[in-house]
Amino acid sequence: MAAAAAAPGAGEGPAVLPAQPLELKSQFRTREGSYRLLGPESRPRAGPAAAPGPSPPAAGPGPAAAPGPAALPPVRLSMVRLALPPAEEPGGPAERSRVCFNLGRELYFYGGAGSGGRGSRRSLDLHKPIDKRIYKGTQPTCHDFNQFTAAADTIALLVGFSAGQVQYLDLVKKDTSKLFNEERLIDKTKVTFVKWLPETDRLFLASHASGHLYLYDTEQPCGASAPQYSLLTQGEGFSVFACKSKTPRNPLLKWVVGEGALNEFAFSPDGRSLACVSQDGCLRVFHFDSMLLQGMMKSYFGGLLCVCWSPDGRYVVTGGEDDLVTVWSFAEGRVVARGHGHKSWVNAVAFDPFTEAAQTPQPPELSGGEEEVEPPDPLVRRSPAVTYRFGSAGQDTQFCLWDLTEDVLYPRPPLSRARTLTGSGDASIPMPGIPRSLSRSNSLPQPAGMGSARGPPPDVPPALSVGRFATLTLQERKGPSGAEKEHKRYHSLGNISRSGEKPPGGAGSRGRLDTAKVLGTALCPRIHEVPLLEPLVCKKIAHERLTVLLFLEDCIVTACQEGLICTWARPGKAGLSSQNGGSPSGTVV
Repeated sequence: MAAAAAAPGAGEGPAVLPAQPLELKSQFRTREGSYRLLGPESRPRAGPAAAPGPSPPAAGPGPAAAPGPAALPPVRLSMVRLALPPAEEPGGPAERSRVCFNLGRELYFYGGAGSGGRGSRRSLDLHKPIDKRIYKGTQPTCHDFNQFTAAADTIALLVGFSAGQVQYLDLVKKDTSKLFNEERLIDKTKVTFVKWLPETDRLFLASHASGHLYLYDTEQPCGASAPQYSLLTQGEGFSVFACKSKTPRNPLLKWVVGEGALNEFAFSPDGRSLACVSQDGCLRVFHFDSMLLQGMMKSYFGGLLCVCWSPDGRYVVTGGEDDLVTVWSFAEGRVVARGHGHKSWVNAVAFDPFTEAAQTPQPPELSGGEEEVEPPDPLVRRSPAVTYRFGSAGQDTQFCLWDLTEDVLYPRPPLSRARTLTGSGDASIPMPGIPRSLSRSNSLPQPAGMGSARGPPPDVPPALSVGRFATLTLQERKGPSGAEKEHKRYHSLGNISRSGEKPPGGAGSRGRLDTAKVLGTALCPRIHEVPLLEPLVCKKIAHERLTVLLFLEDCIVTACQEGLICTWARPGKAGLSSQNGGSPSGTVV
């Protein structure tokens, strides 16, 4: 894994530097050890990039016309891993990776070998791009590799643009390229996020600043005229439409979600649920195939900008303009905790699936075998076991790590009011820590076990298929009356209101919620009503706002709006190979 990289051309031209720039951190320590920034010790200041390489053409008639980092679309990073056939030479690479990185009007592609024999570790050469693309008249805003189909002979990539188009291209098959929404007849606003549907080779979703989410099929055309739609279903704050056409065409489906831009979305690990965060400050979780709303949460204030699922699909973490990270329980439909450590908007959140949960320390063994061990004092509070680790990166250029512990996830009532709860799945017994306004009778049932995957709600339609959406009809998607009853029973947000009233805040057709009326309900508990987490680590690691956070087996990858990528070696992984670690012109932020 490379130490760090600057996309060539990042920060070209003179830059005004602060008189005394704040020192950037190059390492931090957690319970498992020290994380260290790979590469040379010298650290170039913000301004001209130190990395050699071709310079991109100016974006305007002169250097003054080049937009600064704040005016560019957010820098994003996508990664795909390719399994290779057995190497002929022992110790050869068993894996190859590709990385896509956008900066301004350009896309940069990097590559590298993977782990093989002789204990070699993964390595990416982020010093020099293997390819780049320059776009005129529009800027790349987001991208996503198809990990499901990735192989040595095909690497499919989606790229969304600021003018609303979505490009499909193949890094191996150079002549394979398609442009969707080319004439901007489907949506004229910028693409905020693109994602392949899990384990599919043709279907993908694209969200826009209009608040619309479209389902595309790469094998279908878009049509020469603006699409016409028919309503399939609607609920609290969302509507779903099908494209009316005698022949299959894109988009297959159109979702209208909330108010304002739909900033980001993420599929659950099992691929059944879709979590969306919008500029209206709402997290909405849908069962994707049945198009039913499974749960909802409101930010403390402002829009939500990023979202991520826990590896087991039990929790969702969001970040946004309230400077907070919020942990929401999918099974219980409630806010579990908030985290306060950032001083500005939170741009990226991600769970760390490679940090093992902390084990409960064992009592030390005594030298004398006949001495009796005293029983533990029940009044002595033990250190809670860490169950989840996640990170966040923000506009304040700070990177935070957070631990979710058992005492936060499973709060216990005070001893004076302790009650014996028989059966964790009994919805009739109110669990401690859940706001009174949330009726457990209407919440989704608890999963059977800690490690079991969450099953779909009863009577949901079968799994998604290309043919199903390509030949969609209104009658087909309405389904039996039982499906509508299921929606009312499990997925309605009416359980949050009292005495059958409308949802708090008076949700309209697009689901606008009045924050003042929602505050203090299950949708948005007050600050003192849920645990407030403190960051395990909170370090300033860049001069420009952070936009990328990625957890890998051997390192953590971050990137900022300036176009600089940094990798942080995990404890015990300081020996990672670095392609440019010894370069005198280091590119670490």
